[in-house]
Parts: sequence; C-alpha cells; structure tokens
Amino acid sequence: MQLGRLTKVDPRTIWVTEDMDFTPWLAQEHNISLLSETLGLELEVEAQEKQVGPFRADILCKDVGSDSWVLIENQLERTDHRHLGQLLTYSAGLKAVTIIWIASQFNDEHRATLDWLNQITDEDFRFFGLEVELWRIGDSEPAPKFNIISKPNSWSRQAGQAAKRLETEPTTDIKKLQLEFWNLFEEKLRPHPILRTQKPRPQHWINIAIGRAGIRLGGLINSRESTFGVELYMNDENAKAYFQELQQDAERIHNELGFELVWQELPERTSCRIMHSLKSAPLSQKDRWPEYLEWMTNTVTAFDTVFRQRVRNLSGTTEPLDNDHP
Repeated sequence: MQLGRLTKVDPRTIWVTEDMDFTPWLAQEHNISLLSETLGLELEVEAQEKQVGPFRADILCKDVGSDSWVLIENQLERTDHRHLGQLLTYSAGLKAVTIIWIASQFNDEHRATLDWLNQITDEDFRFFGLEVELWRIGDSEPAPKFNIISKPNSWSRQAGQAAKRLETEPTTDIKKLQLEFWNLFEEKLRPHPILRTQKPRPQHWINIAIGRAGIRLGGLINSRESTFGVELYMNDENAKAYFQELQQDAERIHNELGFELVWQELPERTSCRIMHSLKSAPLSQKDRWPEYLEWMTNTVTAFDTVFRQRVRNLSGTTEPLDNDHP
C-alpha cells in the first residue's frame, strides 16, 4: 500500500493576519468544536474582539460545563511578553476564568510561566497553552492541529471525566431539553435510507452529512428567539464560490422546496449558510415537540432531496455575483 507523507504548512500562508483571518476562522462553530475536543471542554462563542478591562480579548467563550468565562488569545508567531501581560490582566479582572493562549510556537519561558500559574492559582483559574499547526498530505487541503503545551494539573483525567459527563449529564435545563429533543430527532430520522445525524449532544445544533467534505446539513435550536432552523452550511476555502453558484439557481431551488430560504453569505467570515426557520416555537413547550420534530424531519429531508446532487456538482469556479444581486 502506498502511503502519503505529511508536510507542514506555514500558518501565515492560510491565515495572513490574526484578527482578520485566524480569529474569525477559529470562532466558527466547526472550528471552535475542534479546540473543544482537544481540551475536553464544551465551548460556545459569545463574542469576538470583546473589551475586557484595558484590552480586547480575541474570542470570548462560555464553558458550558462550569458556566464560566473562557478567554482565547491568538498569536500566529512566537509567544511574547505583551500577550502574557494581557492574559495576566484578564485573570486579575475576572473572578473565575479559563485562559487559552494559542500561538504558532511557545517560548520555553512562557510555557514555564503558564505551568507556574497553574500551580499557584486555585481551581477557579485555568491556563492552557496550545500550539497550532497546519499539515497536508500530498496536494490535500491543509488540516489544523492543536497541540497542548501547558495545562492545569491533572487536567487530562478531569477533562476526560467531564467530557463523558457532558454527553450524558447536561448541566442546565436548556441543555437537558436540547439533548432530549435531539435524541428524539435522531430516532425520527433513523428510518431514512441516507440521512444520519451525529451523536446527539446537549448543544443548540446537530450535524448531518450530505456527502461532501466542508458542506453539511444542520438542525438548529435558538432558545433566545424561540425558533428552530435547518441550514446548509458551507465551511471551506471555496464556500463563497459554492454559495454564489447555488444562489444563481435560487428560484428553481425555492420552487422545488416549496418555501423561501434565507441566503446568508456572511461576508465577515469564510463560511456561508442557507437557512429555513420555524418561528414562534419555544423549546420549553414540550407539548408542541411533535410539531417541531415533524417540521424538522420534513425540512431536513427536503433540503437533502434538493441540495445533495447540487452539492456534489459544485465546481467552486463561479464568477462572483454583482453586489446588488438579490
């Protein structure tokens, strides 16, 4: 069997700047989940470039398991004293916080400082250091990899236990309802010959493969706005071209579906989404769940019927649409 060879890719060839490229990329749902899996946390992005004291945190998250703040500071270069000072300022201004420092390379003194901070601070403060790398095999798309350089004492064991508990023991009432609903949805979708969901988890989304890497179907629950949603989510370097290619066929797509879609190109991100929503649908009204489940199952099935072949045929070479294109 012929095997490929791993080749390391300079992060700056993919993410030219931290604030315009790497931070928006990491804040996307799929990518923050990769970081969550590496650390054994359940992270939900709250804001980007959020003011915290005299500095601005690159990404502000909530740790679902502890309902505490998580601040992420990014560097696409070797660690420096300026960023270390910012991290210390953040931890001084917050009562309980997890600090995640991501860089392309850690200096030994900065790694030692994080280790020391984890030793002298109580369990309300946690410091992680991670190096981000990009690798490819042959001519494949670069794949990101996070390596933990520094972590709190005994974190591996605690994180593994916490991750298992999160899958079976949601920590809030909303998370419990989300997990219960997704279990019912997975069961209702099971007879479909093709569609399969990811393992249901206590979160506001669930993913469904549609047969092409970088593109997926998704079910959504927005508890704040009392809506359910189904989306086609595109999240690779050709996402904008894919979106424009599909949008040129929007009228026919709407006719085949029998309902209108919301087309979100998301110009501030690399990803795009195409959505349909069920409004005035509070998750807390469990007596309406049969209605929600029927709507979501029918909508996901319709999306798959209309988009699966189109997704397979996408070329990613469509010329950009005019700015005034509807």
